[in-house]
Amino acid sequence: MPATRAAGPSLRLKHGRDRSLKLRHPWIFSGAVAGVDGAPASGDTVPVIGDDGKLLGQAAYSPSSQIRARVWTFDALECVDAAFFARRVAMAIAARDGMLDADHTGCRLIHGESDGLPGVIADRYGETIVMQLSSAGAERWRDSIVEALAAQPGVICVYERSDADVRTIEGLAPRNGVASGTLPDTVSLVEAGLRYEVDVAAGQKTGFYLDQRDSRAAVRALAAGRETLNMFCYTGGFTLAALAGGASRVLSVDSSSGALALARANLARNAMLPAERAEWRDADAFAELRKLRDAGASFDLVVLDPPKFAPTAQHAERASRAYKDINLWALKLLRPGGLLATFSCSSGVDAGLFRKIVGGAALDAGADAAVIGRFGPSADHPAALAFPEGDYLKGLLIRKSA
Repeated sequence: MPATRAAGPSLRLKHGRDRSLKLRHPWIFSGAVAGVDGAPASGDTVPVIGDDGKLLGQAAYSPSSQIRARVWTFDALECVDAAFFARRVAMAIAARDGMLDADHTGCRLIHGESDGLPGVIADRYGETIVMQLSSAGAERWRDSIVEALAAQPGVICVYERSDADVRTIEGLAPRNGVASGTLPDTVSLVEAGLRYEVDVAAGQKTGFYLDQRDSRAAVRALAAGRETLNMFCYTGGFTLAALAGGASRVLSVDSSSGALALARANLARNAMLPAERAEWRDADAFAELRKLRDAGASFDLVVLDPPKFAPTAQHAERASRAYKDINLWALKLLRPGGLLATFSCSSGVDAGLFRKIVGGAALDAGADAAVIGRFGPSADHPAALAFPEGDYLKGLLIRKSA
């Protein structure tokens, strides 16, 4: 029988607002809350009680956020303590068994809600784990999470990159620095035999886009003999993959001089790659696409992997215009028979909308094109069925006929 008693502070839901929890969705929005009994502090674990008095789970309380609580466990009687986090961390890492080996030393170890740890991200790069905590509950249990990560075999440093803007919404100050151990002079990873240096202190996200592992492998398999354009190239992930796959030339564009410097250095670290086939350009991607078209440039393969344009559905309209713009010009630059690998990491733009946007871009570009493949995040970035918000990365492989 369901538990019907809660001791200490608790959170009570309005009538009919428990459906999402019964479907195992871990977020409780402020509008669903009927009241808070007691005086829980930010990040405290509180029982969640339905309007019928039944206990529905244990959640981390966040008084500053519209997401008023995030569920740790749907077992109303489970104890949320240091041992709980040690178990959850161990389970998440065990689920990645086989993803780390001599040819792949980078992997996401914890993917937030989809691993039962809302607000917790942990990425491994060789001997270093980079952790991001973005919720009040994760912050409350920071020491336990760090301890569990630091205990992993071969780890010499846990570095914290809790500096995302979302922490402000949670009422938390940013934090960036060593949480445990000693940061090596150089942090690097190997992916499919290619070596990349990772800027864990100042790079995007935790320093590298691990979620594109499978997509980089796909581009590598498609690149042979193709003149390639890599827009928003960041530190050169798709560039090195294309060169390793035999691309005849790769032009890589990014607006960050620091990212381009690291991309050049990454190419130099892989002496087997033909550096003479790589060209780097420090430029705004939107403007550069037009300049390339005006100059009569054309390519056999274009990769568009832009940053997040729509963090929420409220930004979808503006993001749609941006996605349409870059895809339109990319399709104009493609030669007949050329391929476009185009991506969106915006959670506010779902797969259906993204396909519609790219279709509209093809129409306006006067391109006869078809979807011949789809991309998604690698297996270390799971999306729980009960948490569709975690299904953020989507991509299309487009072939242009004419």
